[in-house]
Amino acid sequence: MSLIVSLPSFAQDVSSGVDEIINREMSIRRIPGVQIAIVQNGKIVLSKSYGVSSVQDNIPVTNTTIFPLNSNTKIFTGVAIMQLVEQGKIKLGAPINTYLDDLPLEWQKITVDQLLIHISGLPDILQLFDPATGNIGPLRTEKAIWEKLKTLPLDFKTGEQFSYNQTNYYLLGKIIEKITGQSFADFFEEKQFKTVPLKHTLFGDSRDVIPHYAPSYSYRNFFDGKRASQDKLINNYYEFPDFSRTSGGLNSTSEDVARWIIALQNGELLQKSSTLDLMWSPGTFNNGTPTDWVRGWGIAKLRKHHKAVGMSGGNRSALLIYPDDRLSVIVLTNLGGSSPEDFIEEIAGCYIPDIIKADPLTYLRKNLQKIGFENAIDFVKKEKKQNPDFNPKESELNNWAYRMMATNQQKEALEIFKLNVYLFPDSWNVYDSYGEILLKTGDKNKAIEMYKKSIQLNSDNENGKKILEQIQNSKN
Repeated sequence: MSLIVSLPSFAQDVSSGVDEIINREMSIRRIPGVQIAIVQNGKIVLSKSYGVSSVQDNIPVTNTTIFPLNSNTKIFTGVAIMQLVEQGKIKLGAPINTYLDDLPLEWQKITVDQLLIHISGLPDILQLFDPATGNIGPLRTEKAIWEKLKTLPLDFKTGEQFSYNQTNYYLLGKIIEKITGQSFADFFEEKQFKTVPLKHTLFGDSRDVIPHYAPSYSYRNFFDGKRASQDKLINNYYEFPDFSRTSGGLNSTSEDVARWIIALQNGELLQKSSTLDLMWSPGTFNNGTPTDWVRGWGIAKLRKHHKAVGMSGGNRSALLIYPDDRLSVIVLTNLGGSSPEDFIEEIAGCYIPDIIKADPLTYLRKNLQKIGFENAIDFVKKEKKQNPDFNPKESELNNWAYRMMATNQQKEALEIFKLNVYLFPDSWNVYDSYGEILLKTGDKNKAIEMYKKSIQLNSDNENGKKILEQIQNSKN
């Protein structure tokens, strides 16, 4: 009898814990609206909505409110590619000229896998779009953009480094269309949306009429003629040209995404567990080291305990799947810059408390909120002595600090960049990033020191050289 009584009590405690986290983060980050869903053991165990979807009309978020997924679209594209791999129609290691014609010579040997994990070195198609709205700008047509794109040089030798790039997923869309003989939108509809089914998932952007749609917002500084004003909430307008929507054009609800995850893990979208395992495995650089990205998924926490894979989009929506724990968390918001990837593992920890300690960033953040970010280095020193598995990654710390910079948490970001220098003293990039925040907070002398150290470690750091020259000229 006591067990029967305790189960609802546990669920209520968990729900209250989730509420506390969401309400705290909405307050700190000034997020108008949030929608979440939790999947546990193949079922949606929590679906909740908070705040307003439309600030101007005071319309509350409900479980049918549709949010832009932005780059979370890429995981649907990844699944589409893996469906074709499973059918034997695509080989991950095949060069893309196996499937596409009219490619520049230096593009032809880039593999499908290198597109999926962003190590192709291709020039980014976004540079040919309007940076303010995302529309196709003066070139006006896909054909004109394609012809211009082909004239641009590679950013780096294929397979040598990672660079997040929308061209990769544009080409994956073209491969899907070439192989299937149908548009990628129709292929997604047939093989994913109808299979699950997903009733509130569709392609579109600010130009499209989407029912129950949550407009997108962000905070911007404005200059009133005398000084910069405080951040002001503004409407965002954005476009995803139809031909590029494999990288960021989907909209959905947290419940739809939850159902899609359940179908994915139940073998309804991919028939073999080995295909799913392959998708959730890292690729490799030319030197054999593994990539941080797995195939189509940008968050890969491939640790000993509580392994997780996921994705974030538009700096405002995120999801994580814990395959071994049979747990998934989806958080959608209507605020660009809300960065729910910062607190999503804390939500997961409401269900499995050990997850918080398994993720160094979540554990670090939770403790620094209590003891102060200025104690970051001391805390990490102590924790590393007590727990040999506590090894924050350079890239994760760096990305977290930049997200804090974007939300005007400059002091906190400064301490994390400083921590990264302490942990990774042989990395040129940590000194470059630390120099950037020092410059932003007014410490030019220290910034010069950091940029010099960065260039000493990497003589090819041209951006660092340029900034260092600008600082020194401004002091003369």
